[in-house]
Amino acid sequence: MAFREVSMLEVKEVLRLWMEGRPKRAIGRQLGVGRNTVRRYVDAAVAVGLSPAAGERALTDDAIAAVLGRLKPQVERDHGEPWTMCAARKSFIEEKLNEGVQLSKVCRLLHRHGADVPYTTLHRFATSELDFGKMAPSIPVDDCAPGEEVQLDTGWMTLFEPDITGRRRRFRAWIFTSVCTRHRFVWPCFRETTESAIEACEAAWAFFGGVFKVVIPDNTKTIVQEADPLGALIVPLFLEYAQARGFHVDPTRVRHPKDKARVERSVSTVREDCFRGERLRSIPEARERALTWSLREIGLRRHTRTGRMPLEHFTAVEKVCLLPPPAEPYDIPKWCDPKVGPDQHAVVCKALYSLSREYRRKKLRARADKATVRFYFKGAFIYACGRLPPGGRYTNPEHFPPEQLAYAKRDTEFLQRQATNEGPAIGRFAEALLAGPLPWTKMRQVFALLGLCRRFGAGRVNETCTQALAAQMHDIRRLERMIKLALPASAQPQSKRANVVPIARYLRPSSQYALPLAERTDSPEPTEGGNKP
Repeated sequence: MAFREVSMLEVKEVLRLWMEGRPKRAIGRQLGVGRNTVRRYVDAAVAVGLSPAAGERALTDDAIAAVLGRLKPQVERDHGEPWTMCAARKSFIEEKLNEGVQLSKVCRLLHRHGADVPYTTLHRFATSELDFGKMAPSIPVDDCAPGEEVQLDTGWMTLFEPDITGRRRRFRAWIFTSVCTRHRFVWPCFRETTESAIEACEAAWAFFGGVFKVVIPDNTKTIVQEADPLGALIVPLFLEYAQARGFHVDPTRVRHPKDKARVERSVSTVREDCFRGERLRSIPEARERALTWSLREIGLRRHTRTGRMPLEHFTAVEKVCLLPPPAEPYDIPKWCDPKVGPDQHAVVCKALYSLSREYRRKKLRARADKATVRFYFKGAFIYACGRLPPGGRYTNPEHFPPEQLAYAKRDTEFLQRQATNEGPAIGRFAEALLAGPLPWTKMRQVFALLGLCRRFGAGRVNETCTQALAAQMHDIRRLERMIKLALPASAQPQSKRANVVPIARYLRPSSQYALPLAERTDSPEPTEGGNKP
């Protein structure tokens, strides 16, 4: 037979009428309860010290609670044999649990030792007697002031509709939740990278109309380089962005979801409530859907904790407390570690940049944004220059000697000035060499001409160039032979020397020949025909 549970108000009403002197039968008819029930309440009240003489003021909450305690049936049931076996082996069970052994394994160990204890009984025994599975009381952290904190999380969402090849691609989403007002922003993307995190933050600041002072992410590798509960190391690229926008990064502890409880369970909510069942084909469509959901759906649902609609709450309380929104989009830089080659150039974003000779074959740190490239060595700034498109080449004149720079830059005018400084005829000869539609193809010959000046002296080369120009000879090889084989014209004597035929080196006497040599006559005799032989 089932009994109707009587509330505290009904018990108090029975006792109040009893104190007024009403008969028990009349009280039962008025309140719809039996006379025996009224008698049982009255007996319980008398047992705790209540009487009609005390008046209604004696019917306090403590007195009513004492009466209800007397009315509650004290039913105690003895435990069965499995519980008794657990109690007999309490120390063994406690020891294994302290060692980290799972409760199911403890149950099998008991069976192995002859104690056939059901797992449900063992679980009830460990819970009630050994505080198994009980966690420390959780105290909720107070909400921060408006505009102080925003919690950040990311997770997988649903699949896009099939493309022309029939492929369906899954996407992710960055989720921002205000700690104070619970206003939420969602930014879908394909990959979870530091660049996508910065892009999501830029979109979030535009959505909220300002920047929160503190961002609380989890320990994702795109933001946290090294997790540490006392001082986490932030990825340099994201840390530089945080400094540019003026907010602080406060990562959660590893495997502590309560550190960002406001956004922890929002991944499944966003996936199921925002994207599930939608026919989405691209990231722009997903972002438009997320914006509509944040403003018109979840933003207009009354939150159970705050009792207000997040969008209305954020607009009225928190928006005015945010930091000013960014004036222009953030230029995401690219960091790399190029190595300077033997030619004193380093590759940054597929472009070449020159550096000083002291940094040859050394690894540097480079930062490239849309307009500038900066180089660092061991944390110290070296120099900066404008960024070039892929395939470009920048050579700083201060990094190379003038002669090397002239050849690298194809500076024929520099070579022309060098030759003119050695001598006027040498300058004219170099000008004749460089004349033509492709002057840089003759640069090696001008370098060779300057080398002749260093070997034989500028004066001698200048006189030889004068003779060569008079004969319209513009060959650097022949000019070198002229310098080597002949003296300058000013050093030659005025009288002409006689040509002397040198004596043969291997001339032998006539006695060494087999036949005697015929004597030579000045006028040979005529032959029979009258002809000379």
